[in-house]
Parts: sequence; C-alpha cells; structure tokens
Amino acid sequence: MRVEKEYRHLEGIDEIRIFNASQKNFYRRTRREFEVDDLPLPVLMNNIPVEIHSLIPYEEGIDFIIEKVGDFTLGKYNCTPDDVKGRLLSKLSPGFYEILHDELLEIYHNHQVKKIRFVYYNKNKLAKLSQAKLLYDNGRIFVTSNNIDTRISSRVDLEYRDFDEDKSDIIENFSQTGSYYNIDGKYTWSQGIFNIINRAKEESDDYYNIVFDLVIPEDKHIVNKIFDITNRETAQFEEIIRIMTDNGILKTIRLNIYSYFDESGIIIRQGLINDITNYSDDELTKPVDFLLNGFKNSKKLALLVEPLNAKQFKFSKGYYNLIEIDASRYYHSRAILDNIVEKDTVERLNKLIKGDINKFDETFSYYIDGNPNNRKVVDLYIECFEYGNAIHSIGFLTDITEEKDNYEQLIISNDQRLILIKEIHHRVKNNLQVLNSFLNLEKRAYRDNPDLIIEHMQTLLSSLALLHEKTYNSQDFKNINLKDYLLDHDKQTMNVVDSINPIEFDTYVDEDLNLSIEVITPLLLIVDEITMNAVKHAFPDVSPKNKITKSIRSLDDEMAELIIKDNGVGMKDLNHITKNLGCEIIKSLTRQLGGKITLIEQENGTGYKLVFPKEMEHTIE
Repeated sequence: MRVEKEYRHLEGIDEIRIFNASQKNFYRRTRREFEVDDLPLPVLMNNIPVEIHSLIPYEEGIDFIIEKVGDFTLGKYNCTPDDVKGRLLSKLSPGFYEILHDELLEIYHNHQVKKIRFVYYNKNKLAKLSQAKLLYDNGRIFVTSNNIDTRISSRVDLEYRDFDEDKSDIIENFSQTGSYYNIDGKYTWSQGIFNIINRAKEESDDYYNIVFDLVIPEDKHIVNKIFDITNRETAQFEEIIRIMTDNGILKTIRLNIYSYFDESGIIIRQGLINDITNYSDDELTKPVDFLLNGFKNSKKLALLVEPLNAKQFKFSKGYYNLIEIDASRYYHSRAILDNIVEKDTVERLNKLIKGDINKFDETFSYYIDGNPNNRKVVDLYIECFEYGNAIHSIGFLTDITEEKDNYEQLIISNDQRLILIKEIHHRVKNNLQVLNSFLNLEKRAYRDNPDLIIEHMQTLLSSLALLHEKTYNSQDFKNINLKDYLLDHDKQTMNVVDSINPIEFDTYVDEDLNLSIEVITPLLLIVDEITMNAVKHAFPDVSPKNKITKSIRSLDDEMAELIIKDNGVGMKDLNHITKNLGCEIIKSLTRQLGGKITLIEQENGTGYKLVFPKEMEHTIE
C-alpha cells in the first residue's frame, strides 16, 4: 500500500490518496479489549444519510478505542458491530491507524473540525472516493463520511458549461482542443480531450486526471508544479508538456490552466488543452480533417469553422470552389465583403462581426473577384456562441446560383405561358373577325356563286390554320422565321385548289428574316389572295410552264420587300381589276400592314411589289 497526503489550500481540505490497498490493511479480526456503551439515539444515528464512526481516545491519543463503525463499512468488510466494538484502532485497522493517527491526535488536542477527501486507487484506476469530516465532541472523535459511487458517470458541472455541446465539439475537433473542469475533486472532460488522447471515455475518468497521468517522465515536474500552484492559489498560467497515449503516440500539448472561485464560493479548476503536435500532411489523425473532408466532394456547400476569426478560421474545399480562388492564395479579411452586391447585407454582416447580433441567415449576390459578369447567389448561415471564455462561430455557405436561375427562369417561363395564352385568344379572335369580314364581302360579291365563296373560305381557313400551327408551336410571337411558312403555304395551296393546269411554285425568302405575328398575319393573307387570283385567272390554257414566283428580301434594318408574279395571260383592264373584291381585300390588308403595294409592269403575266415594315407594335404583353 502507498499513501500520498496533500493539503488542498484553496478548498481547505486534506486529500489522502491510497494506492493498491488490500482488505487486510483496513480490517483484521481481533479480540475485544474494552467494554463500551452503545451510543445514544441509535435510530437517529443509523438514519442520517452519512456514515458515522465513533472513536474514544486511549492514553492521551496514543491509540483510539472503536465505539461505532458505520453500516456501509461494516458491510464492506462483512462484519457486525460486535466484531469491531471495543477494539483498538491500531490492531483492528492498522492501515487507517497509520493514515489517520496524526489527524486524530490533532483533533483530540485542538478540538477543531478537519475535512478529508479519501481517494482509493487500484492499479492507478479510481476505486472509491469519500468525503469525511473529523470532529471532537463529548470526549469522542467522530468521523463522518459520504461515499461516492465512482461507477456512475454524471455531468456534475453542467451549470458551469453554458454552451451548445454540439457546436463546441466541432470547434474542438477543428482546433484539436479539449477542456476539463474539476469541481470538488471530480473531473468532467469534453469530447476533444478523448480525441487528443486517442481513446473512448471510461467510467472512472471523472475521478482522476486522464491527461496528466499520460505525461512522460521528463515532464512530470511540470505537472507537479501545476498541481502545486492550483493547490495554493487561484491562478492562470500556460505550460507545454508531452504525453504518451495508450496506443504509443507521443504528443505535445499546450495547457491553459485556470483556478478560480465561482459565485457560490466553489473552487473551479479548469483546463484548456491544445494538441500542437506537428502532423504530416498525409496523416489523417485530426478529427477536423475527417469532418472537413466530408465536404470535399461538394463544390456548392462549404463548412465554415471560425469564419469571424481572421487567424483561426478553417473552411472546407467548397468555399474556395465557390469564390474561385486557390486556398493557398486566400487571405481572410473583411475585404471579401466588398464583393457582396447588397449593401444592407454587408451592414448586417458587420454587426455580426462586431458582436451586435449573434446569428446571420441570408441569401445575397456575390461578384467573383469583383466582376459583375461573374455573379453567384449564395445562402450564408453563421451562428456565434460562447465557449471557453471566448466567442466562437460556425457556419455554412451554399451556392444556390443554379437553383436561383432555374427559379427565375421558371417565373419567366410561366409569364411567357400566360402571354402565350393571351396571344392565342387574341389571335383566334382577330382571325375569326377577319374571316367574318371576308365572308360578308364574299356574300355581297358572289351571292350567285356560293361554291366560290366556300372555296375562298376554305383557302383562308387553311392559311390561318397553318399560321396558328407554326406560330403556337414556336411559342415566340416576336421572332418567326418566314421561309417555312411560305414553303408550306405553296404545298397547301395546291391541295385545296381544283385546277386542271399544273402550276409550279418558285419561292425565295431571306434565311435570317424573322418577323412578328403582327406582320406575318396580313402578309400571309396578301400572299394568299394574290396567289389564288393567279391560280384562278392567270392560266386559262394548259401549259407545262405555268409558274408563280415569290420573293421576300430585306431592304434594310427596317423595311422588307415582297415580289409576287405569275407568267400567265396578264390583265387587260387594269381599272376593272383594281376595283374588284380581291384588290380591295389586298389594299385593306396592306393598310393594316403599314406597307405600300404596286403593280409591276412586265410583258407576260401580272406582278406585285409590296414594301412593308419589318416590325409592328406588339399588342399583347
């Protein structure tokens, strides 16, 4: 058995540490030498929630006669009150006699109360812990003890740790730090400590210093100095020691030790421990590397540890992907805020940095390297919290540029669909009105020839159907390519016209000529009317060379030209032609188009030239 004694000045208590004691050191059966009376109030004595032992001084304190031993101790040594009563302490329990004789003698002479903490170790592991008081009363020395079950691990110091443990674990993992508290002889260790010493928590860890016990012999004197200083005074100091972990790794750690009284007068011993061992880059021993590497495949999500600390920050790779800068060239300062577009966001971030607020959660725009042409939309969350007498921060940065663009495109697409629906209803209405107007004109002009009216209406309906089909499939009413329209119009015209003469269509349209539906609708109806007139009247004789030619070209940025002609018999009475129904319809459509149409002089057949603007006011927005 080995015994160490130390007076804990700040707590005002003697601490007695007993190593590797056996039962025979504390209890030996021996015969009774003295008759002693039972203590008064036995029921009260047995129901007080502490053990009470009673000793009577013998020969001026040379030895002590045992009068009573507490039930817990009797049960531990499997004996009864009669087995211990009336025996001398030196014979019944030579171990306790050796350990406590000086203290018992002191109490016998000065009648002062003394506090003692008994700490029992078995193979350097805590086996039992008890708090005791020695006091003199009515010629006896009473020893009261309160045994603590060291098998139960409880967090007795939670009231002293007002912080979020999840966030503190991340901070500790990042910085390879850990912390502990020692209150009334009991330790509480943070998870970071177990990361440093490379093992899991054990049941007895609350009752001995699991870090100092690993110190190498060369640095043992530093630990002794620490215990000595924290024993005698409240203090704050920093030391560096080396430890050897259970799995044989030598580590260098920095200690920041604090010893102070709390508001209730309880002595608190606090330690902050930082692993400063130099690791090679390819050695994944730091838990923070594992944590941050969990984000390494994400280019849009970044973990930010201590983002408000210009010296201690550490970010996952996603951060540098997002801001498009190599991590080795990155310098963390407030200058990065200059690239944030929204100035009110910058103001709130500055409030967070100054400590006016403790949380930031916003979406904003960021210019990469200050370039407005390289814009990203990000979501940033940062939370500040207190831990280890300092303010720490942790956050997440997410690139939502693609999602934001997709959302905006969806809004634009929905708006375009609404416009498209309005356009469809508007065009259907207008075209029905055009058909109605044409039908009224045809009824007055050809009341005696209903078949001709039906044929004309069929041609118009086919042309408008073609217009609807191609326009609405494109979903763009402002930039419609005209070439496909006219080529399909030629095929469709031949399908609806009953002619005995074969007619060849030759059509040319500038490839890059795009027009709006406001221009194409009257233009297509003009082409349709002139084409139908030529089909009906230009080719009375059967000929293999009957031909209708159409050409549409850009004249400049604002105007275009349509030339349409046939090689038929031509028109003899121009005055009559310009006054017939077809000509009136063409004139009306030309006015609607805002253009100018003229006859072309040529030897054979009839030709028209229509000059018209490429753009008209779009009526639906």
